[in-house]
Amino acid sequence: MKPRMIALVPMRHHSERVPGKNYRELAGKPLFHHILNTLGAVPELDGVLVDSDSPDILEGLTQHFPDVRTISRPEHLRGDGVPMNEILIHDTGVIEADYYLQTHSTNPLLRAETISAAIQTFLKGLPEYDSLFGVTRLHTRLWDQLGRPVNHNPNVLLRTQDLPPIYEENSCMYIFSRPLLIARRNRLGERPLMFEIPSIQAWDIDEELDFTVADTLFRKLYPDQ
Repeated sequence: MKPRMIALVPMRHHSERVPGKNYRELAGKPLFHHILNTLGAVPELDGVLVDSDSPDILEGLTQHFPDVRTISRPEHLRGDGVPMNEILIHDTGVIEADYYLQTHSTNPLLRAETISAAIQTFLKGLPEYDSLFGVTRLHTRLWDQLGRPVNHNPNVLLRTQDLPPIYEENSCMYIFSRPLLIARRNRLGERPLMFEIPSIQAWDIDEELDFTVADTLFRKLYPDQ
């Protein structure tokens, strides 16, 4: 039987650097609409759960996404200092699944076919891999805080495209099981699989500039959505 896979999308009401970003309009719709529309087009998913402390988001979900299951985040899990893994432990206890895929409303450019490919790759990799996380490939000269080269020899000036790739965890998606999450207090297991996501889809809204760029890209790339 196909393992049951549920998508988790935590959404906070408050955002310090980009006020109201989760429900702020991007390309003509509240930001959180985009990821939910994307998840709704992923056939491998058996459902979507949104955890939120936002009355605006919860009301919008009831009106526009009646098939999405919603829960109001408990008071003890609200606030800036609560680790995301503790929120996910709570959420995975609310809805049962073999595996969970967690993503964010702040990744509006992520495509359904990319999520499908990640799920299929993960399931094919079992049991060799026990979890999955999204990464972005970097071909650039990187240095650490002490001024030491990370991925290149400064005495050999290679073209950046010829450098060995290094990968950034982009937070676009994670796949994990509840037992793993509880045991490690971490979405990543002992044998995580990196899944490369095209950099343009991995754009994450963390600052005001990110919001402007994501809005511009969305309108250009997906004018009919």
